[in-house]
Amino acid sequence: MDEKLERDLSREGLNIAGSSKRIKAYAIDELLVSMIVIAAFWDSLAHEDNIETVIQTINSLFWVVLGLKVVYQTLFVYLYGATIGKILTRCMVVSYDDFSKPSLGVSFMRANGRVVSEMIFYIGFIWAFLNEERQTWHDKLAKTLVLDV
Repeated sequence: MDEKLERDLSREGLNIAGSSKRIKAYAIDELLVSMIVIAAFWDSLAHEDNIETVIQTINSLFWVVLGLKVVYQTLFVYLYGATIGKILTRCMVVSYDDFSKPSLGVSFMRANGRVVSEMIFYIGFIWAFLNEERQTWHDKLAKTLVLDV
């Protein structure tokens, strides 16, 4: 870990969030977004008569789901410094340099990077297991950290 970062974390009494917390937060957030999509499109899904048409309907919502994920991640990280999953698991997204809440632009960049990481077989998420700061690709891109609170 970077010496300055380690010193700053220690001085502020902060710790980087553990992988298990981040995995739980991710699962909660994905479940919430899925529930929102299902609720919003329930009429379309409920009237399908077989599994193939249900799958086709869900596939047709790809861009809607992608957009919802970006909006959800951007707004919650910008407004609260955490998504609902992170709030429930007591984690917070902060700027790497000064531990401040990310700006709207940084939150948007992080959200888009997160979606790309998902689309490339979650490699961007796996990256967090390979570095001491536990930064995913979207954290590296946006210069953010996820901390315990």
